[in-house]
Amino acid sequence: MPYKVTGRFGDGSAYTVMVTGKAGRPVAGSHRAAALVELHQGEPVVLSPTGPERIVDGGDEATVRAVLRRHTEVLEETLNPQPD
Repeated sequence: MPYKVTGRFGDGSAYTVMVTGKAGRPVAGSHRAAALVELHQGEPVVLSPTGPERIVDGGDEATVRAVLRRHTEVLEETLNPQPD
């Protein structure tokens, strides 16, 4: 299921993306967020404060959302069954 994530980068710039679940295009809506996810592909990321840890994969929505939570301030994360 696609997720809609709204957040802010460290410099205060806002973003809203759809986490697509597609390896070739993990997020849609922000080139900067897409570059962030691409930068961390193949690295370990913790899915929640208590784990587990998984390797970031663009086709894995959970790891993509975890990268956004770890490297930006996520303000809202909602399940979006009907893509915008």
